[in-house]
Amino acid sequence: MIQLMTRMTREIHPKLLWKFAYNGGFKSMRAVQKFNKRLAKGQNIPAFYFLSITSACNLSCQGCWVSPNPKRELDIEHIHKLINEAKSYGTYFFGILGGEPLLYPHLYEILEQHPDCYFILFTNGTLITDDVAARLHRAGNVSPLISIEGNDLVSDERRGGTNVHSRTYEGLEACRRQHLPIGVASSICKSNIDDLATDEFLQKLANNGVHYMFYYIYRPVGPMPAPELALSKEEIVQFRQFLVDARTKSPVMIIDAYWDQDGKALCPAATGIMHHIGPGGHIEPCPPVQFAAAQLNGQPLVDTLSNCNFLHEFKKQVPNATRGCILMDNPKLLADIISKTGAADTSGRNTAMEELLNMTPCASHSMPGQEIPEKAWAYKFAKKHWFFGFGAYG
Repeated sequence: MIQLMTRMTREIHPKLLWKFAYNGGFKSMRAVQKFNKRLAKGQNIPAFYFLSITSACNLSCQGCWVSPNPKRELDIEHIHKLINEAKSYGTYFFGILGGEPLLYPHLYEILEQHPDCYFILFTNGTLITDDVAARLHRAGNVSPLISIEGNDLVSDERRGGTNVHSRTYEGLEACRRQHLPIGVASSICKSNIDDLATDEFLQKLANNGVHYMFYYIYRPVGPMPAPELALSKEEIVQFRQFLVDARTKSPVMIIDAYWDQDGKALCPAATGIMHHIGPGGHIEPCPPVQFAAAQLNGQPLVDTLSNCNFLHEFKKQVPNATRGCILMDNPKLLADIISKTGAADTSGRNTAMEELLNMTPCASHSMPGQEIPEKAWAYKFAKKHWFFGFGAYG
């Protein structure tokens, strides 16, 4: 932890480090505290939002749920209204996704008009030039979270492009030259677990100026699900053990959204702490669940959420069925919830229900009897008090 803090103070511009710590860190902790208080009163208003601002993308990844055609984009006025209303409830942290969000024409307007917020930009990194990195630096309230999915061969196969690996690292280096706080995200599957879930990879990231690593588990969804890439139960246990061990020694901050401080699985969407807004303006439980019964429509968001039966049933039924990912553990139950609540397909393909019904259950991050508690005191404390200690699973 001391090594990480030293690196961040040396490598990140002071203004950007302050925004990262205060807007992104302190305000997020306050947002979770306010969420907990609302939850105790029976008010389930999220602490965080993830916005897929466009469906456009320059790659075509295995397991991606976003369809670039027809192209869809969030209305900029709806985005401003959502952010302003979220701020009134103490939310200042937003994930910006796509498609590829750098293809959205109003991206910088979002960043610049909300300097009191913090944004994590989920990007494949191939479009980050020196000019783009400089623009992000001027905004000051954004951290690029760059996706790396394996070595040269695996990256091209997984991402549906050419020279993806080298182009991604070029984007990463452009961010480094601008002294940005930099993150890397990796979806761990059978073809990359031996390359990416290693101490050597984390050290390589640190050497390339990366400050935090967001690991998540591959989910075989979308029109090209590639279920053969999904991890086995044994591999997930191995992956969890790696995370716990690496947190005690890695020079990079390691983030996951799957386990609490005691190693018990959870689904952030089922707790209600976050929701996803798709490129069509639909309010979904999380990005890969492309179904919704509510949409941004200019009305107060809190009223829209309060009247959405699909989200209510999702939060009520999913925790009773699994502590893991409902998509992987029990896709049939999810299909039943969707059908009973009248939620609509928001994928743009009109095939999401067919894809869901064709899914075969596979291992998720729920590990009854094999829970691995956090070892590192800082991560244990943070998860208990600020992130996943709110008792939403009863």
